[in-house]
This record gives sequence, structure tokens and C-alpha cells, in this order.
Amino acid sequence: MATVRSLEVYLDLLSQPCRAVHILLTCNRIPHKVQTVALRKGENRTAEFTKLNPMKKVPVMVDNSFTLTESDAILKYLASKYDIPEHWYPWQPERRARVDEYTAWHHTNTRPHAAEVFILEVDQVVLDGALAQLDDTLDKLESMFLRRQPFLCGDDITVADLLAVCELMQPAASGRDVLLKHPQLQRWRSRVQAAVGDSFHQAHAILFTIRDRHRAKL
Repeated sequence: MATVRSLEVYLDLLSQPCRAVHILLTCNRIPHKVQTVALRKGENRTAEFTKLNPMKKVPVMVDNSFTLTESDAILKYLASKYDIPEHWYPWQPERRARVDEYTAWHHTNTRPHAAEVFILEVDQVVLDGALAQLDDTLDKLESMFLRRQPFLCGDDITVADLLAVCELMQPAASGRDVLLKHPQLQRWRSRVQAAVGDSFHQAHAILFTIRDRHRAKL
């Protein structure tokens, strides 16, 4: 008789996409085991981990004998396979397409622009340019996706909101709230936090600790 393995996810919660996966799992109480992969220690470059993901990136999901990489694919797989509310990744074609539309846009807009602001904290001249580019992206988030609806893809929270909010929280590690000039997005962030409850704070606990240490130095 074959041994049934539990769902395993390989995560580093300093990684934005890893936090999105963590939130979806915990707030929906999907049974799983977390295997921590500390990127800062190079644990993603070990031979064992490279067998799981030759790209040496997290997150990685192993569900029995099925291994999956890329946060977008993992989130949609979990929402499709497990018994969680349908709003996370709707079955209705038009509603699902809205989620796919945002997640495709996310990886060439929200993700690189927010990450660049976090990475470039030292160089003020280059940082100013990155902040201007991110502000333009945030304007588009409001006008193209959020508009007058409560969440990015409609009236209910989806995996798209998790990807976006985790990305936009990342600059907080250096004490920067990139949504200060965007009250509409601030209200959206609050709705996302309320929708997932304690899962948000669990996923961001390490980030908040780094943020508080940074503030204490100022």
C-alpha cells in the first residue's frame, strides 16, 4: 500500500509570494506542513532543494507525488483542489478570467516595482525613480483593478489580493509604507487583513519584527 504524504510547502516568510501561499493555507485551514527554506542562509541552493526546484526559488509545493513551483500556480492549484470557498479562484469563467488578468499583470508590474523600492533603499537617487514608477503602478491598481469595488477582482477576496498585498507590504521591512499617498489602497489593505484575520499577522510576523527594529534605530 502506497504511503500517503501530507501536503508540504517549502517557504521563507521573508519572501512575498511565500507569504501569500501561507495565508491561503492557514486562513482556510488546509492541513499542511511547512518546510522552512532560509534564503539568507543559502538553503535554497542545497542539492536537496535543487532537486525540488532547479530554479532554486521558493515557494515549492509537494502534494503526495506532485511537485509544483511558482506562487501563482500553487495558489490556483490549492484553491481548485481543496474544499475552500469558491471566491478564492472562481469557477465562473468571467470571474476567473479577472483573477488571471490581474495575476498576469502582477508579475510585470506590482511585483518588480514594489521589490525594487525595497532593494534600492540605499541609493536615494535611484530610489526616487523607483518610487515614482511604483506610484504609477499603484495608480493603475486603483484605476484598472480596484476602481469602486472592495477587492481587486470584484466583491470578494481572491488569490490576486493575496499576491498584491504581500508584495506591497515588503517595503515595510525598511520602515516604508508605500500606500501612504493612496487612501483607497489603504482601505483595500485593511479589508484584505480583515478577510484573512490572524493569518495575515502570522505570515508577516518576521517582516513586522524587522520593521520595528528599523524604526527603533531612527
